Amino acid sequence: MKKNRIAITIFGVFLITLGSLASMDHIPAIAAGFSHDVGGAQDRYTGSTSCRKCHEKFYMLWAPSHHGLAMEPYTAELASDKLSLQTEGIVIGDSRYRADVAGDTGWVIERGPEGEKKYRIDHVMGGKNVYYFLTTLDRGRLQTLPLAYDVNRKEWFDMAASGVRHFPGLTDEPIHWKDWQYTFNTACYGCHVSQVSTNYDLKSDTYHTVWKESGINCETCHGPADEHVSVCESAPKGTVPKDLKIIRGGRDFTHEQNNVTCSSCHAKAVVLTNTFLPGDRFFDHFGLVTLENHDYYPDGRDLGENYTYTSWLMSPCVKSGRLDCLHCHTSSGRYKFKDDEKANQACMPCHKDRVSNPTEHTRHKADRPGNACISCHMPTTEFARMRRTDHSMLPPVPAATMAYKSPNACNLCHPNKDAAWADHYVREWRDRDYQKPLLKRASLVDAARNHNWRNLRETLEYITSKDRDEVFATSLLRLVPASGDPLVVPALLKAIKDPSPLIRSAAATALQNVPTEESVLALVEAASDDYRLVRVRAAAALAAYPNLPLTDADKKKVEAANGEYLASILSRPDQWDSHYNLGNYYLDRGDFKQAVDSYETALKMEPRGVLAMVNEAMAYARMGENLKAENALENALKIAPDNAAANFNMGLLKAEANDPRAAEEFLKAALKGDPQMAQAAYNLGVIISKNNINEAVAFLQKAVELRPNEPKYLYTLAFYQMNRGDVAEAISGLECIISRYPDYADAYILLGNLYEKQGKNIAAEKLFSKGIITGSVPDYYKAIMKNRLEKLRRPVGK
Repeated sequence: MKKNRIAITIFGVFLITLGSLASMDHIPAIAAGFSHDVGGAQDRYTGSTSCRKCHEKFYMLWAPSHHGLAMEPYTAELASDKLSLQTEGIVIGDSRYRADVAGDTGWVIERGPEGEKKYRIDHVMGGKNVYYFLTTLDRGRLQTLPLAYDVNRKEWFDMAASGVRHFPGLTDEPIHWKDWQYTFNTACYGCHVSQVSTNYDLKSDTYHTVWKESGINCETCHGPADEHVSVCESAPKGTVPKDLKIIRGGRDFTHEQNNVTCSSCHAKAVVLTNTFLPGDRFFDHFGLVTLENHDYYPDGRDLGENYTYTSWLMSPCVKSGRLDCLHCHTSSGRYKFKDDEKANQACMPCHKDRVSNPTEHTRHKADRPGNACISCHMPTTEFARMRRTDHSMLPPVPAATMAYKSPNACNLCHPNKDAAWADHYVREWRDRDYQKPLLKRASLVDAARNHNWRNLRETLEYITSKDRDEVFATSLLRLVPASGDPLVVPALLKAIKDPSPLIRSAAATALQNVPTEESVLALVEAASDDYRLVRVRAAAALAAYPNLPLTDADKKKVEAANGEYLASILSRPDQWDSHYNLGNYYLDRGDFKQAVDSYETALKMEPRGVLAMVNEAMAYARMGENLKAENALENALKIAPDNAAANFNMGLLKAEANDPRAAEEFLKAALKGDPQMAQAAYNLGVIISKNNINEAVAFLQKAVELRPNEPKYLYTLAFYQMNRGDVAEAISGLECIISRYPDYADAYILLGNLYEKQGKNIAAEKLFSKGIITGSVPDYYKAIMKNRLEKLRRPVGK
């Protein structure tokens, strides 16, 4: 139900001499589950009542289940049976809200500055932990009302406030209940009703949404039943047709197919298509959010709402290929092992040795909750009043609680103890330090999130290692490009050939900003990958290279992938980020007017879309319309005055307009907003060098500290150190550049000049000789060095 607000920093590019940032990223259109918009196929679906005639037993199990009742019309009977009366109003913002469920019609009453408004309760969603309520607003929108009902505590609460994340070191605030994230048609329709068609009209921004049946019906998991009903009704009495014309699932599916069928709803997914059917592969229809998102702790435990599948992929049991959802759950979602005496049977037959003598493994008495396998391996946590179990099935890691404040099973059962107490016991009870590898990979994610690249080599080694975890490797691939380090490139080129389509897709996205022949060839190859997710990510990365000299075969591959990419962007035309990403596509292709049009559409849907404003400014700047670019950035800074990308780009725009004082002000604001923004520090150093050489050197030193493997930063620092009179430091820096980047030609010229000024002619000769024979040094620079070498070798007086 609960959606996270998009909080992805996008850096723009202005092509001016002060330096630039990498090309903008694309926002994943995150959704909790699938969006199977059946459209014209509605007639093939016959509804659950058509199943009842032959499958009465299953129908009666399904109908009252949480799947069957995922959404239902509001009735007075439901209110009487399931809800309690609200005794006190709840203040949200400048209004007070109260639910009136005593009569035949339910209402949520708002009393605020504009008087009283009543919103009729039309539909009810959920019921396992929380009931959410929908009302019909203008333009066909079904909106989640601001009050929800906690089934476990039997109380009403502020729906949006419950979803505030408490990120360590970060702040969050509630989203207004009328925001698009709480619009049913836009954000949460796919997994609460069956055979839905949103019928969204972009021109009028209106929905005409219809669905076959409320809740998750039989055909959601079994596919359309029209042919099945027909062949069964036509079969002679007492016979079963050989071909049932239905997707059976269960025993007829592989473990993976069963898992994906469930995960089409139970995943924090990025929607690529609206055409998923049971039995399809997940990564042909969805991408997946991983630990680059702060809704996860660095060790992979849930913080926000994450819908299971990401954690599930981290489970050793799932990785074995022997486990699927139906081992523990019925097709209607019920847990099979609620009986305490049979609880550990869920882990049979794979863990027979431990199930037969659990106390030896758990160190808990037989009659205690801690003796159940799931108590330690699938502990329950809560977010937004929703209780969920950890499906990674990993053991408790109290040391991670100490490091990252993530939950662990020991302290969830023993809240009066601290994590150090729990850590002591797990180390005492286990000879093997099982926490060590889990902590190590968590530390890599934590460091990458915080732009700490001291252990970058180790991170890259993990990504490409044989025992890498698919989710952690993907997370790191999405984070390490921010380092700007050339060391990342070989790891990306290796990762794009990884067996995991999720990892390959992340590598393809990261290669977007590596304009080398090898990376482009790798992306062209990925454009014909077996999985759609990889193909569309490769196409997105190749959008910036519209005129590649390709063979006819490769051209067809790229064009086909490009078509799939555009279709994936527009699979959710009612979401602002779809149009934002379309704008990025046009910007990459050099179609700046189309880019602006797409950003404007995005901003009509989401007027606070700072990312769209920043990139719209880029488009205007590239068209030479700097005043419009400045206006777009001003609008962005009104909404988010501390936004680093907006301040950075405004700083570059002011520098281009020859206003160094304003440029300095905005670039300093950018660096304050993101202290890891090496580009801001670098540009500050260049801009203020004329008036304050000492401060310029300090900023350049910071840029080098943040990006120690960026030779341009090292060279520029050495240049201004030389101008300041720090010749020894300048020489040391230049020598470092040449030893690490032997093709960086400018360093040879500057260092040779410094050697000559110090009378170190032999050192200068050796340097120029080395530069001349270095194959990757451009001929222009070799000619300069040959000329200098001839003068050095010329006898004195000639």
